[in-house]
Amino acid sequence: MHKVIHLAQVYLENASKSTDPDIRLVLCHDVEVSLTQAKKSAKRTENKDMRQEIGTVFIQLGGLLEHHGHAKEAQAFYNKSAKLG
Repeated sequence: MHKVIHLAQVYLENASKSTDPDIRLVLCHDVEVSLTQAKKSAKRTENKDMRQEIGTVFIQLGGLLEHHGHAKEAQAFYNKSAKLG
């Protein structure tokens, strides 16, 4: 599961560096898909550390989206992070 979170972080890093808004959104979607997969696994194992790590990446994803004018989508990720605890 750490590999999935690491992959999400790589996608997020590349999204933050991208100057193409379409590519940035595709990479952000890839982050979301990866984190959703990791979140399901973390819930099954009740791994609180993993859930916190996933929540942190959700917050970073929200920050990136908010910075690029997607406040509504950003809020959804902030909410997902809050639900993880």
